[in-house]
Amino acid sequence: MAKTAQKPGYRCAECGWRTTKWVGRCGECQAWGTVDEEGARAGVNVVQAGATSAPALPIGQVKAEVAAARTTGVGELDRVLGGGLVPGAVVLLAGEPGIGKSTLLLQAAARIAERETVLYVTGEESAAQVRLRADRIGAIQDRLYLAAETELSALVTHVDKVQPTLLVVDSVQTVGSAQATGVPGGVTQVREVAANLVRLAKERNMATVLVGHVTKEGSIAGPRTLEHLVDVVLNFEGDNHSRLRMVRAIKNRFGPTDEVGCFDLHERGIEGIADPSGLFVSRRSEPVPGTCITVTVEGTRPLPAEVQALVARTEAQQPRRTSSGLDTYRVQMILAVLERRLNARLGGCDVFTATVGGIKLADPAVDLSVMLAVASAAGDKPLPAGLVALGEVGLAGELRPVKDVRRRLTEAARLGFKRALVPAGSLEEGGRKRNGQRALVPVGPVAFAPGFEVVQAENVWDALTHVT
Repeated sequence: MAKTAQKPGYRCAECGWRTTKWVGRCGECQAWGTVDEEGARAGVNVVQAGATSAPALPIGQVKAEVAAARTTGVGELDRVLGGGLVPGAVVLLAGEPGIGKSTLLLQAAARIAERETVLYVTGEESAAQVRLRADRIGAIQDRLYLAAETELSALVTHVDKVQPTLLVVDSVQTVGSAQATGVPGGVTQVREVAANLVRLAKERNMATVLVGHVTKEGSIAGPRTLEHLVDVVLNFEGDNHSRLRMVRAIKNRFGPTDEVGCFDLHERGIEGIADPSGLFVSRRSEPVPGTCITVTVEGTRPLPAEVQALVARTEAQQPRRTSSGLDTYRVQMILAVLERRLNARLGGCDVFTATVGGIKLADPAVDLSVMLAVASAAGDKPLPAGLVALGEVGLAGELRPVKDVRRRLTEAARLGFKRALVPAGSLEEGGRKRNGQRALVPVGPVAFAPGFEVVQAENVWDALTHVT
């Protein structure tokens, strides 16, 4: 076969995107001035047949037990992983500096080392510094091996000698390879190191956890191919001024991607929170204007959360619209519905909306609670005590049912709430009018606690009428 003519290639230094001609802006990450020539592209070569690692088998003869998930000993981490670590799987855990990534992995490594051999390789700290943290959180185990290395070949040597079932690399951006150009942490180095670690994990059926850095925008640092190479991508979230930490799955080949794990970070380590229902709701004796409770669903877990709003008059020509923990564009849509459908006068007011406890709410079911919180703040009138609001708000002002309503209401009743406002049709026995009036639908004692009632509304006007 004749070889094609060699052509120069260009590559983005930020994300690794390639093109055949130079451009000023990357077509993948949209960064300016990061595309440089990488030399002549090799021609098309004929690939010769090589040796195989194992013969191909009928799929029915492949043993699935080998890939069964094994618990990490940390319940909340197992929840996000889908049951535990799968042998041969490569997990990427990313988060901001100081969020608690190393503490969580060191604690999980110690739990696994009670029954298996674990190798913890640190490239950011010395072995003595990691030992101090292990003493503080009680992570000393005889089968937990520790090494401080920044060279890939030395890391592989440690793996050959220790023969671990779990390898932790903290972090992948600090490890370099002599076979690749650039400095550790660069696009070429990260891609080369990650590809070799993935190959090593698959060949030895060794679970591997890689710690990753994040950029100032919050995305995972390095080339986008890093996220494609690994099997699981976890994002460690939290406020440095709060003890609450959450681990969220962005990609998971072995489990769900909508689960979230809650942790409490303290001086003795990090501890999973099995029941975080009360973390995102303020405790007060009397209702306050501008607050409303909703129930969101993270995976299989219903979480009550509080939405707060503040409406203040302003002399500025362009009033501010600020959101924290909520989708800004969705909040702006709800404000437009309030002004158009309910004749709310918000044009000369600054509107601030936020969640409690640092939780981020992207569930459409929180729309109704945001609307009621803003309406309550604008009228300076508190909502009734013990009220929970669920529902998606449409542009025409209609309320749309959301999924898992009964699960959300069950959690609200368990926590002592007395009343819920939901879209019409959310419950099979509700949604009908009696004598021209929307009826209260009492929830049966089989599914919910006694004394808990549900009001169904068709639109935002009905919803506001029921709570005022």
